[in-house]
Formats: sequence, C-alpha cells, structure tokens
Amino acid sequence: QVQLVESGGGLVQAGGSLRVSCAASGRTFSTYTMGWFRQAPGKEREFVAGITRSGGITDYADSVKGRFTISRDNAKNTVYLQMNSLKPEDTAVYYCAADKSGFLRRDIRSYDYWGQGTQVTVSS
Repeated sequence: QVQLVESGGGLVQAGGSLRVSCAASGRTFSTYTMGWFRQAPGKEREFVAGITRSGGITDYADSVKGRFTISRDNAKNTVYLQMNSLKPEDTAVYYCAADKSGFLRRDIRSYDYWGQGTQVTVSS
C-alpha cells in the first residue's frame, strides 16, 4: 500500500505558474503509474496527466497539453505537476493517484490509491 500527500496548491493570477507535488510513502513508488486528476465544484473528477513508472511516457488531457508538465523523481518518491499559463478554468482541487497495474490510463477507476487533494485557485 502507498500513502500520497499533495502539497503546493494556492492562489495564482491567470497567466501565472504553480507546481504541485505529491509525496508517496513506502518503497514501491517506482512500481506505480502515477496520475494527476482535478475536480472543480459541481463537476466530476477528471484526468489531467499521467506518467509511467520510469517517467519515459506521459499523457495529458487536451485541456492542459502544452501548459502542464508531469514528472517524477523515484529517488524522492515524488511526482510533480508543473502548471504554466494558468487559466481560471484550471481552478480545482488537484489529486494525485497511483495505479499499481503499471499501465498508463486515464480512467479514474484504474487508480488504486489517492491523496487528499490540494486546492488550486486561479483568479482572473
């Protein structure tokens, strides 16, 4: 089992940047595919970005492609989401999640472990 703790959320103006982090407990972090999801008020949780075990393959939702970058440091048991050119519609609670299957998938049901989330608010 792995425990995930997000950090780095906050308030930023439109056009600004923010990096959120997700620290994982345990020695098996490198065996998990990692994903970032977000949930805005009144909306369903949606896939944002994912990264394979080694970090060699990434995937992004169309809405963030070219603006967000997912990365991981297996030595630090941490996955990051660098968010640039932020828009008010990026406002949401951001969650990291771990998929023990190792496959890179967008389906929320594929992920086995979740963090508690961190709030990102983008003002116009």
